[in-house]
Parts: sequence; C-alpha cells; structure tokens
Amino acid sequence: MMFKKYLIFIAAVLGLLGGFLGAYLFAVERHPQPPVFKPAQSPYASAIFANGIVEGSQDSGANINLYPEVVAPVLKVLVRDGQSVSAGTALLQLDDTVQKASTEQLRLQAEAAQTLLQQLHAQPRPETLAIAKAQLTQAEANVQATRDSFDKRQRTFEADPRAISRDVLDGARHALAQAEAARDVAARQLGLTQAGAWQYDIASQEKQWQALNQSYLAARAQLAKYTLRAPVDGVVLTVNAARGGTAGTSGAYNPYTQGYDPVVVMSGPQDTLAVRCFVDEILVARLPKPEQVRAEMSIRGTEQKVALSFDRVLPLVTPKIQLSNQRQEKVDLRVLPVLFRFKHADAPVVYPGQLVDVYIGSKTP
Repeated sequence: MMFKKYLIFIAAVLGLLGGFLGAYLFAVERHPQPPVFKPAQSPYASAIFANGIVEGSQDSGANINLYPEVVAPVLKVLVRDGQSVSAGTALLQLDDTVQKASTEQLRLQAEAAQTLLQQLHAQPRPETLAIAKAQLTQAEANVQATRDSFDKRQRTFEADPRAISRDVLDGARHALAQAEAARDVAARQLGLTQAGAWQYDIASQEKQWQALNQSYLAARAQLAKYTLRAPVDGVVLTVNAARGGTAGTSGAYNPYTQGYDPVVVMSGPQDTLAVRCFVDEILVARLPKPEQVRAEMSIRGTEQKVALSFDRVLPLVTPKIQLSNQRQEKVDLRVLPVLFRFKHADAPVVYPGQLVDVYIGSKTP
C-alpha cells in the first residue's frame, strides 16, 4: 500500500516537472528561417503579373516540332541534343530499304521507255533501210525477167499460134502481173521504212515515258522523306527517337507519358530567346500600348532578373492551357499570349521550356 502511494507521489512530481518544461519550451520565441532566395517582387509601381515559358526565338510560332511524313524503323540518329545545325542537315535516317528498291525499279522502267522513244525518233534504222532498198531492187529485177519471158512467148505465139499454147502465154502474163505487184509492195515498203516511226506511235511512247518518269520522281521524293532534315538554321533541343525504335507521322511513343512526342524539337539560333507570357483576360485591358511596354523576367529559384524586349502580342485570346501541357481545366479562364525576347548572354543558365515570372509595366512618359 505504501509502495503505491510512493508511485503516485513520483508520478505527480514528474507531471509537475513536465508541465514546467512544456511551459518553458512553448514560451521560447522562435525566429523564422530566412528564405533561400527572395520571393519575386514587381520592379514597377504598377504592373501586370504573368506566367511565362522560355522558347527558342522564331520569326513566327514557337519551337519547331518535327515529324516524319512516313512510318518506319529508325536506322540512325545523326544529331545530339543541344547541337547547332544548319538548314538541310540530316537529323534522322529511317529504314528506306523497300522504298529505295521501288524507286530504282521505276527509274529503270522510265529509262526503258525513254530508250524506246529514242529508238522511234531514230527510225529508219540504216540496216533496215538498206534491206528495203535491196528488196525493191530484187523486185524490179524480177519484173524485168518476167517481162522478157512474157514478151518472148507473146512474139512466138503471134508468129505461130501452134508453136506455144495459150495456157503457157497466160501463165507468163500472170507471172508478170505478180512480179509487178511484188515490186509495188517493195516500193511501198521502202517508202514506209523511209518515213520512219508513225507520229502517233511517237506521241504515245512519249506520254508513257513522261508518266513513268513522273512516277519515278514521285518515288524519289517519297524516298527523300525517309531522311528527316532540319528546316532552318538552329539548335536541336531534344531527340525523342532512338535507333531501333519506330517513328512516324504521330511522332515517337513515350512510355512515361504513354503519349506521342515530336521526333525532334528544334529552335532557331539561341543567341536570342523568347518568353511567351499568358496574360489573364481580365488584365488584358490594362496592357500598355506596344510602344510603352516594358517588362522584366524573374528566374524562379534565383534572385536573377532580366530585362525583356517587347516583340508582339498574339491577337487571339484562347482557353488557358496549363504549362504542364495538360488540356484539362478546372476553371473557365482565358489568356492572351504576349511575346518578349532577351539575349541569351544576359541569362546563360536559362533554357527553353523553363518557367519564369514576368512583370509587365509601362514606360514613364
């Protein structure tokens, strides 16, 4: 019994000490930790705040998304991320084995049709013309021989009808007629040979050659599409295809997002970068006139600020799209895109795709 009283007394003392300790700890004043960096603040007395995303600088549009116009396995990736390229540089090579064989087949067919057309233009062939002339000479000699034979039989019959029968005379006459007919055929054949190819045969063959040549040119143009090339001078921002994968008109499959990405994303030369800002429609009326606009960009996670040069307003208010590229909105909010530029040298650690805070103010008159 006494042991239980001691336990109760000890518990009470401990509880009392705990209460004093808790009161002391809660009474101690704790100062907040200083922020890692200062929060972004407007540099202007009156300004419009907007979210922005850094892009490659283009004369029009945003970054360049490249998609092949054909679907095929990737044979070679010829560039790396961050590489500067000139217009026409090969970026990606797709498997063109079948298309190359089809193109070569059409080329050979077109050349065969052209050769036949040249053959028609080259008629008459000298050897064929010589044969036709020889055949006419032979036919004329045959006519002369049969005429001489007929004349002899006719004179004999006229001198003495009993010396030769009329059947023999008629046979000689018929032989002469056949020889003369054969000579006429040989003469016409020579004329036909000398005339060369018929104009309608030439026209028909020329159309066939043109049709086959156009098919070959179309196949060659299709073959060129198996090499993805840079449309402009610029920088390769990202390559979303690898050797052995498949690329097509929808892009390349991304297993992480389970969607399709552009095969290659490019920007223009990065001496200058662009910032695309999205101004809420309720603030559009407060935008200064273009000649009065001034803006400053605050880079998130740092205290660095960069002055921006106004480029243009994209005059189309559109539904807001989250910068994560998700097309699902919880509110009915529309925004006006405004484009600014800055020299990359002023912010060398800023890259396309980076999110920034932008303050838009007005120049003092």
